[in-house]
Amino acid sequence: MGGSDAERVAAVHETGLSTAADAGMDRFARLVADLLNVPVALVSMASEDGQIFPGMIGLDEPWASARRTPLSHSLCRHVVSDAGPLVVPDTRADPRTRDSPAVEDLGVSGYAGMPLTDGDGHVLGALCAIDTRPRRWTEKELRALEDLAAACSAELRLRVVSRQREAARAEAGELAGRLRIALERSQLLLRAADALGDTTGLADVRQQVRDLVTGDLKPVYVGLVLVEDGNRLRRLVDATGSAPMEERFENYGLDDAWPTARAARENRTVTVHSTEELVRDYADDAVAAFASLGLSSAVCVPLPGTVIPLGTLVLGWDQPHEIDIVEQALLASLAGYTARAVERALFVDSRIASARQMQAAMLTDLPTVPGLELAALYRPASDGELVGGDWYDAYRLPTASQGGEDSAEPATLAVSVGDITGHNLAATTLMGQARSMLRQADLDHAGRGPARSVTAFEHANQHLGLNASGTLVHAHLRPCPDPDTGCWELTYTNAGHPAPLVVDPDGTVRRLHRHGPLVFPGLTTGSARTDHTLRLAPGSLLLLYTDGLVEEERGDIDAAVDRAAHFLGAHRHAPLPHLLDRLADHMAGPDAHDDIALLALRVPGL
Repeated sequence: MGGSDAERVAAVHETGLSTAADAGMDRFARLVADLLNVPVALVSMASEDGQIFPGMIGLDEPWASARRTPLSHSLCRHVVSDAGPLVVPDTRADPRTRDSPAVEDLGVSGYAGMPLTDGDGHVLGALCAIDTRPRRWTEKELRALEDLAAACSAELRLRVVSRQREAARAEAGELAGRLRIALERSQLLLRAADALGDTTGLADVRQQVRDLVTGDLKPVYVGLVLVEDGNRLRRLVDATGSAPMEERFENYGLDDAWPTARAARENRTVTVHSTEELVRDYADDAVAAFASLGLSSAVCVPLPGTVIPLGTLVLGWDQPHEIDIVEQALLASLAGYTARAVERALFVDSRIASARQMQAAMLTDLPTVPGLELAALYRPASDGELVGGDWYDAYRLPTASQGGEDSAEPATLAVSVGDITGHNLAATTLMGQARSMLRQADLDHAGRGPARSVTAFEHANQHLGLNASGTLVHAHLRPCPDPDTGCWELTYTNAGHPAPLVVDPDGTVRRLHRHGPLVFPGLTTGSARTDHTLRLAPGSLLLLYTDGLVEEERGDIDAAVDRAAHFLGAHRHAPLPHLLDRLADHMAGPDAHDDIALLALRVPGL
């Protein structure tokens, strides 16, 4: 087929006409039949393999239902090839038509056809008048047919222009859609640079990546798998438990047959298009994980590292999802931002773990003191990303025989709970120094009371440039002079700390309200601290705590302290370790926003 005929056939397709009946074209066929008084009239379009009749009246079956014939039955092709009218009074006598199967099969005897053209001059087909008997066409009839053909051609041109306009509009819409998607994905990368630049922990990195891609790419699963020890992979487990398979398949080898391992091992994006592909190429565990998530397709993108990838970013869909080249580039860029965030999170997590270890090492075991029960609890904030300056301490004080000033036998006990300002490694370090300095002050000023020791600590804090600030309660305990009473004498000083709680033997709970200013370099002087003394009868309970126990978001601290006091009174007979655990659960729940340090002591009943 020549180039010009290919253009003509393309122009026929541009009209949108087919073998389906078209109301407009049928109308032209009826006009021809009525005006020329013929039994058959056709709007015939010549395609590459036959002729179709979008407009028709008078044809017998099977042609009427098919609305098409092969080219062998087409007289219209002469109009197309000659680009002019074909007028035949008797098809059986005309050498151009007498051998056509249309003469017998369609009953064509008299034929007149006028060309139908488009705006570029292509002859698309013919408007035909057909008689079943020989017929001499009058000049008036041919002019009428020519006029109708011109009107029909105008209609065809309008349809072509309309379809071209619709196609252009659709193309413009598609282009606008692609541009919108490109813009959205550019914005996604900008958001990724911003959001992932502020993350500090691995859990935060995963959540940010999930939030970023869910709206644009709409995966049903987003996961992170990290390389550990050079040959192992560890999956980050979602704390919400939304994907149980993450715990089941948390660890596996870098050489194992998983698409995530392959992506990290080969440092390239690996796409899984179907479950069948997964079954064919990967391990049964990978198939089971895929099925448990309800996935139909997934993409695994390596997280670029210095030497080998840090791991793999996984996105999964519950329906087939094709990754085009633009999406591949997007995911590669996102993986780059994610990798930097993972590196930073691993560094921060390492520092936090070290700080936690240091903090735990500073919180030493409690001494055994005859006549007292002691228990302590330290519970870090739930997000695990920050360390703080909360602490508790309990230790024996020197007796008179050990060189203490004005001390009476037997040895007394020092207890303290405090909170150094800050939530970072510096706060933890200052806490350790403050705790040690307060111990040293007790030893240097034995028998002088807790206020004297706190004052000595504050002088050292200021003059040595330690500059620690915060709050604390520091107390000394000794048995009452009459051993038969079984009571203990409590002397305490409070530097701006939450009021300790005392539960009396009858269950009454008291707040020890008296307090002085918080610890702040330059704020206090040597005489600023005051000791306060009371007796703890057998069956009494003392609780020292940090503000993490009673600070609630948008809450009333006084009301929270009352809640803690009520719980303490109601459960005062419980074993102390169990009591502290239940108290922390009751007050802060599993998602404490701040560290909690608790120290409790009980005077056993007689």
